[in-house]
Amino acid sequence: MTEPAKTDTNREVGPNGGFDFNQPTIISLCYLASFVTGITGLVGIVLAHVWSGESKDDWSASHFSYLIRTFWFGFAGFVIAGVLSFVFIGILLMPLIAVWVGVRSVMSLLKAQKQEPMPDPNTLMF
Repeated sequence: MTEPAKTDTNREVGPNGGFDFNQPTIISLCYLASFVTGITGLVGIVLAHVWSGESKDDWSASHFSYLIRTFWFGFAGFVIAGVLSFVFIGILLMPLIAVWVGVRSVMSLLKAQKQEPMPDPNTLMF
């Protein structure tokens, strides 16, 4: 049997601290799934833009800003790397950009599970 959800500092958590499918978590998972599917990143960015206008919590607003910047800078990086692949530099850049997007998505996912804000959502670093 599962125990009912408990309230912990004004937020609902599942039994044994279960996985919380909040909006920033869903967007992060879409970004990570795009490494396999190639298309869910587009779903993630649409959700991020739509949900950012509805954001009620400060912690989630910081995630939306962080995730929107992650997508658009990653997309721009891939376009630039695609152009530079004609001189073989882009072939080296593409895996680096993929790692950058992956790390930022995982960082947002971990913070979203704790419902903590991103420390600096406007940074391009991690």
